[in-house]
Amino acid sequence: MPSSPPRPCRSPMCSGKTTQAHGYCDKHVDQADTWKKSPRRKQDRGGRPWRRTRQRIFQRDKGLCQPCIKQGFFTPAVEIDHIVNIASGGTDSDDNLQAICGPCHRAKTQSEARRGRGGEA
Repeated sequence: MPSSPPRPCRSPMCSGKTTQAHGYCDKHVDQADTWKKSPRRKQDRGGRPWRRTRQRIFQRDKGLCQPCIKQGFFTPAVEIDHIVNIASGGTDSDDNLQAICGPCHRAKTQSEARRGRGGEA
């Protein structure tokens, strides 16, 4: 059986070639293991595990926006949000997820973006 043709290494700025399934040349083979163990890949948002988590959070929060409930309003939730965002050290665990409505999610995201840019919260 013929071997597969060499293709460029996945490492940025590397001109090496590989036939390995992971896509890294012999010089960068250590990056293949790092990519697989990356904490960011814990839960693929878009696949079945995320859909199940999303459904579980909607059921737990009874389909209502949690920030609105804290203010005394009952608004249907349409999204699932990280209470502490991933960039700030949050996780994909259920206790860090909440059901949220569109307007609350936009306001929270804008506030986090301002904080990330060094502005006021």
